[in-house]
Amino acid sequence: MRIAMIGSGYVGLVSGACFSDFGHTVICVDNDQRKIEALNEGLMPIFEPGLKELIVQNAADGRLSFTTDLDSAVAQADAVFIAVGTPSRRGDGFADLAYVYSAAAEIARSIRQFTVIVTKSTVPVGTGDEIERIIRETNPDADVAVVSNPEFLREGAAIKDFKHPDRIVVGLEDERARPVMTEIYRPLYLNQAPMMFTSRRTSELIKYASNSFLALKITFINEMSDLCERVGANVQEVARGMGLDNRIGAKFLNAGPGYGGSCFPKDTLALVKTAQDFDSPMRLVEATVDINEKRKRAMGRRVIAACGGDVRGKRIALLGLAFKPDTDDIRDSPAITISLSLRDAGAKLVGYDPEAMDNARSVIEGMTFAEGPYDAAIDADCIVVVTEWSRFRALDLGRLKSVMRTPVMVDLRNVYRRDEVTRHGFSYFSIGHGQQSDGTIKG
Repeated sequence: MRIAMIGSGYVGLVSGACFSDFGHTVICVDNDQRKIEALNEGLMPIFEPGLKELIVQNAADGRLSFTTDLDSAVAQADAVFIAVGTPSRRGDGFADLAYVYSAAAEIARSIRQFTVIVTKSTVPVGTGDEIERIIRETNPDADVAVVSNPEFLREGAAIKDFKHPDRIVVGLEDERARPVMTEIYRPLYLNQAPMMFTSRRTSELIKYASNSFLALKITFINEMSDLCERVGANVQEVARGMGLDNRIGAKFLNAGPGYGGSCFPKDTLALVKTAQDFDSPMRLVEATVDINEKRKRAMGRRVIAACGGDVRGKRIALLGLAFKPDTDDIRDSPAITISLSLRDAGAKLVGYDPEAMDNARSVIEGMTFAEGPYDAAIDADCIVVVTEWSRFRALDLGRLKSVMRTPVMVDLRNVYRRDEVTRHGFSYFSIGHGQQSDGTIKG
């Protein structure tokens, strides 16, 4: 199949690279000339494990290319995927669909044959109807079928998720699109990936419902962790006990500083706004959004409390700036909110992240960036584990303590065991364990 991928951001690049690896001919289109030039040179605009190798190989094999010429890419395509950004709109939090609708109009002007237009971007329910209206209005002669095909990719594991999906959701109103979408995803039949065909509006809502439910699950265990601290329980064991129930499952039950990233914050907010517009409020999701924002701010206060209630003039080292490991994405990362809270309290901030520091420099003001975790710890009064990168899981605690001014660790991801850290002379504070101010366990 011949595929045009409009948008060369995270979703567009991963999808385009994987489709080309299936054997399809894929042209990725972007209006950023510098990004296209870099991609043609094998330089990646984002960090995602395995993505560079996949792109370089398929480009060398002639199945994957990059261009700013939308017209020629669309004119020869069997399917055109819209994979542009849908950030939260300033002012009301609704999904900003300006890029989607602009892409739809451009695509309409370039249609030469029957073409399936596939919305890969995360969009509110009813967006496919508007895309179809725009295309009909822009080019009444365009022969198209507009389809919803949401992505379910985890940053840091996107290629695995694409090639071994839990499900492939396709929402359509025109049956002519069914064989095209079936052929595009045919290579995944070997992995027995279930392909679910449904209506377009149902498909659009599945994406928001999925992300919002996962965000709700994270928020639930975070609130449980607060209760565990009050009553002297262990949230990790509570989560394990819950997760062993097959109806609940263990995933997304790791207590931490709150969710962030490119999806959960904007998708939960967009679902809230959509539900309000249809006079069907999602009160659980509304509460989830509110609780998560407050939790990220509370993490800064937690660090201040661990430092004796005052961080003015103290050096605080943050390990991890990305919202999760194996990505350089810092969008809505808890590290941003925590840094603002600590900076406002007068702390001197130093940060380290294996991949996200370039992005963090333009967002987190007043932070010094270190070359590694031990460099960050030099003369620090407290070290805070914010993101659970694998390389932070087995730090030399003796070496860490030897370079710090005050051996205090705030572990917001429960990476370490308390006895392991305190044995090296640290005051240790974790999440969801009934601990007193001196770090000892209640009960």
